[in-house]
Amino acid sequence: MKIEIEEFLELSKTKPVIDVRSPAEFVKGHIPGAYNIPLFSNEERAKIGTSYKRKGRKEAILEGLDIVGPKMRFFVEEAQNLKSDELLLYCWRGGMRSASMAWLFELYGIRTKTLTRGYKAYRKYIRESFNWPYKVLIIGGLTGSGKTEILDTLENEGEQVLNLERIANHKGSAFGALGQAEQPSNEHFENLIAQVWLSFNKEEVIWIEDESHSIGSVWIPDPLFAKMRASKVVQIECKHEERIQRLVNDYARFPNEKLEHIIQKISKRLGGQNVKKAIEALEKEDYHVVAEIALAYYDKTYTFGLNTRDKNSIFKLNTENLEITDIKKALKEMKASLF
Repeated sequence: MKIEIEEFLELSKTKPVIDVRSPAEFVKGHIPGAYNIPLFSNEERAKIGTSYKRKGRKEAILEGLDIVGPKMRFFVEEAQNLKSDELLLYCWRGGMRSASMAWLFELYGIRTKTLTRGYKAYRKYIRESFNWPYKVLIIGGLTGSGKTEILDTLENEGEQVLNLERIANHKGSAFGALGQAEQPSNEHFENLIAQVWLSFNKEEVIWIEDESHSIGSVWIPDPLFAKMRASKVVQIECKHEERIQRLVNDYARFPNEKLEHIIQKISKRLGGQNVKKAIEALEKEDYHVVAEIALAYYDKTYTFGLNTRDKNSIFKLNTENLEITDIKKALKEMKASLF
């Protein structure tokens, strides 16, 4: 039985989802939470594709049957391990691969539903969802102003938060990959964003940290980034010394060799004298000086981006001498006044 994407995603909240595409396709991007039971391996898929082009559809199907036949028991056992009376399946276009696996599972007695137009339909749906008229409020501020901690606090209080840096496994700056897991592919980054995005209540405000278009090696989807740039910004302000200390706390725990490597990577942007001064400070373990030099560069970059926004959309919040409970209260009051 084929079903449309909206019903498929709703059912996926309680039913296992199986991606029958090849491991390489799955790694590039998949519906979050899906299990990969590939009909063909990467090599087998390539072989069938070549056969289809050279020998035609019928010959390719026969070769596919030769490959799949010995693995049919394995497929059923893998499905059994999911311990569900119903499974949701998809392939790339909702064609032969998902239909074949659904036939096998149904033959064994496991009910299945397949996604109409497959993973391609899912990708189209999530890309369109980033255009939905959600209420977005941006948390802005210079590097080290505590934006991430503020977002975490809001999230713990039950506010809707889209933490793009957490999803990207990257903190956004040149130093942002330190201590993080490997970044997802750009395609799967979008899928992971959508998983959170689709869970939001459209009537409530969504808090997002101000970001550049790219976060490490991945890019925020164009329609979402456009929405972020057009949204109101709460600009967090705090003492310069506070920002320096926050950077020291975040990055001084990493080996000096890694820090120096990153400084050398951005040497053209920092300038020769600043690079020399930063490396000398690293050798003396004077991390405050290193942070001061880094902030001078990042402040210029962030201020440039801020100046391209409509000034009437920026609302400042000075957090000096405020406890996190006071900041949280002030932000909720600002949200109420802005929406």
